[in-house]
Amino acid sequence: QVHLEESGGGSVQPGGSLRLSCAVSGFTASDGCMGWFRQTPGKGREPIVTIAKDGDTTYVDSVKGRFTVSQDNAKNILYLEMNSLKPEDTAMYYCVAARSDGYCYPAVGRYNYWGKGIQVTVSS
Repeated sequence: QVHLEESGGGSVQPGGSLRLSCAVSGFTASDGCMGWFRQTPGKGREPIVTIAKDGDTTYVDSVKGRFTVSQDNAKNILYLEMNSLKPEDTAMYYCVAARSDGYCYPAVGRYNYWGKGIQVTVSS
């Protein structure tokens, strides 16, 4: 059984940083795709970044240069380092995973394993 659990969210001022962690069980990096999505009130879930089993990453344009995804394969933890945070980054953030041998499409429907989500609020 696959289980994903996010931690590290909270409130931060604009320009600040946060690091989200996702503890994973029942799934490893070699099983396929992992990544982070987010959702704001009134909007659908949108991809932030996906990472394939070969380490290839795909970032959405709005976070390129500010967010970085990484994995600790020994501990089976996925991280999202978020810098230069903006108020528009305020959202519920979700860790995701899907079994795949190919490209990791940044689409909600491609991921069947989701964490419960964690809130990130960027406000002065």
